Amino acid sequence: QVQLVESGGGLVQAGGSLRLSCAVSGTIFSIDTMGWYRQAPGKQRELVATISKGESTNYADSVKGRFTISRDNAKNTVYLQMNSLKPEDTAVYYCTTKVRPVWYQVAGDYWGQGTQVTVSS
Repeated sequence: QVQLVESGGGLVQAGGSLRLSCAVSGTIFSIDTMGWYRQAPGKQRELVATISKGESTNYADSVKGRFTISRDNAKNTVYLQMNSLKPEDTAVYYCTTKVRPVWYQVAGDYWGQGTQVTVSS
């Protein structure tokens, strides 16, 4: 079993910052791409940022220059530093990662339970 546990969400005023963390645990042979998605009320889940095993990053246009994704491979953890937050960043943020639990198994996509980020104006 693979578990993803997110933390760091909360309520912040516009212009403020938050740092999300997502720790991956369980049976892990290797972790490939890690990332964050978000879903606002009444909207579809959308990509926020991803980071490859080689630490290449990709960002949604709406967060470029404000959010930074990083990973600590020794801790099997991915982070999302969010600065200059806007009310439109309000959403549930989900961590996701591609994990191969055992060497002979195909890698699968795993998701966290989500953490609420609310930005007040």
